[in-house]
Amino acid sequence: MYKRFRFVALALVVLFLLAPLAWLVASSLKTNVDIYDSSKTFFFAPTLENYANVLTRNNYFVFIFNSFWVATASTVLSLILGVPAAYAMSRFTMHRSALACLMARVIPGISLLVPWYYVFSNMKMVGGFTVLILSHMFVALPLIVYIMMSYFDSMPLELEESAQVDGLTPIGAFQRITLPLSVGGMATAGILSFIFSWNNFMFALVLSGSKTKTLPVAIFDFVSYASIDWGGLMAAATVVTVPIMVIALFTQKYIVSGMTAGATKG
Repeated sequence: MYKRFRFVALALVVLFLLAPLAWLVASSLKTNVDIYDSSKTFFFAPTLENYANVLTRNNYFVFIFNSFWVATASTVLSLILGVPAAYAMSRFTMHRSALACLMARVIPGISLLVPWYYVFSNMKMVGGFTVLILSHMFVALPLIVYIMMSYFDSMPLELEESAQVDGLTPIGAFQRITLPLSVGGMATAGILSFIFSWNNFMFALVLSGSKTKTLPVAIFDFVSYASIDWGGLMAAATVVTVPIMVIALFTQKYIVSGMTAGATKG
């Protein structure tokens, strides 16, 4: 009885999660007329016209590059700054600094958009890649520090002490012993940071320009005052969603292991 209940519950959860994605992909293969026709919900003549419109006529490859560049740059810079900071907070029990990072993580980003826009506009930076990367790092950096602190907490201190007995300095022990062993945690933090940046809409909507527009913002080009190009909108949304789902699917073991690191310490 329990196995049947678990199977039914699991099937309902999977259906609940996959149904919107299936509807999204199916709608992207329909014309606007077919989308409005309820009799063609399941049976219709598929077309790739919407994807041709998105990828060629609207030059979405530029927006894909913009999203990839901003996500990659913000993730790499956040890892460079966040990993050593997390190590220091973990090994030297800097609880106040850790609390400050956690508070920065939970502050709503929308509350900072107005001061950000005011400051960056006065610095003539609005519309460039730099301001987008810095704004994404505001969320990515605390996330990376939070994940890596738990990862470093779960690693035995005796490994570094043994390395220092063998002649390494504390920094050398970190570089040669701790850092190579924390690749899994860095992969987790980097993947989650990349996903956040790729999907971010709010920061890019306010701070990007016509040449730095990212995919989530570019999607709204299909929404006008008088009408909505639902076919193009669904195709563009599929272009945004599918790459991240593929990345998450193949890296889920790193995400799970990194998010649970330190949970069983002690």
